Amino acid sequence: MPERTQEYRSDDIVVTFDPNRCIHATRCIQGLPEVFDVRQRRWVRPENAAADDIAQVIRRCPSGALQYQRLDGGEPEVADVPVTVSPMPNGPYYVRGSIELLDDDDNVLVLNRAALCRCGQSGNKPFCDNSHLREGFRSE
Repeated sequence: MPERTQEYRSDDIVVTFDPNRCIHATRCIQGLPEVFDVRQRRWVRPENAAADDIAQVIRRCPSGALQYQRLDGGEPEVADVPVTVSPMPNGPYYVRGSIELLDDDDNVLVLNRAALCRCGQSGNKPFCDNSHLREGFRSE
């Protein structure tokens, strides 16, 4: 059963996390360990940093598992132009820009960032779920 999206709120920003899209790239933890700390039961603590800093780190999340909504009038995330597709060595495609994907029910998902499966083994297609690590996928 897919895990539900989690929400973490401060006065200035709402951070959402979709565990079904996370590939554990750890850009959040490296970028703001005082906000993103997997050792804590509530692992996202947006009250521990400025909304601008949190938004900047979230935009580095390659999978789009982390998203934000500004409550303080700050700028929302804007999709990169043009769309870029970057194959990661022995891993997924990182896609950035205004992306439209169809889900299993033919609903259109509009995304700014995604890590898409390249090995063909993901249990969460079209998204990467790190199956390439278990399967030993190697790219050229």
